[in-house]
Amino acid sequence: MSDMPPKLAEIVDEFASAPREVVLEMLLEFSDAVPPLPEELRGHEGMEQVPECQTQFFLRAEVHGDDTVQTWFDCPPEAPTTRAFAGILAEGLEGAKATEILAVPDDLYARMGLATAISPLRIRGGTAILARLKRQIRDHTAGNAESRV
Repeated sequence: MSDMPPKLAEIVDEFASAPREVVLEMLLEFSDAVPPLPEELRGHEGMEQVPECQTQFFLRAEVHGDDTVQTWFDCPPEAPTTRAFAGILAEGLEGAKATEILAVPDDLYARMGLATAISPLRIRGGTAILARLKRQIRDHTAGNAESRV
């Protein structure tokens, strides 16, 4: 899967090849892997809410001068599937460049084989998380390009 960052491609391959009963365990592991928010984001200041998610979900992406992207996600522990999406993206996109993230396929969660393990509503929420993340990155890169002109 050369159309995405290597770490994310590895995660996608692991999920796609795992038996259904193992997929749910893997999701739970990723739900525990979401890094805590830094102090300045704890009130969700400067973060975007993803209303397509059934539970409150917030995200933020920043593109640095070297084109690497830093992401932050917040979702309550009582929503393990949605938190798992955050954990997958946090780990899979760590250190990735903006262009790499923008190239991640929109059907990421289908490629992972999650449609057989979780509800379509959860898949829709995960897809919305990725879409909003990409939009923030596009907005940042467009803003950076304008400031260099």
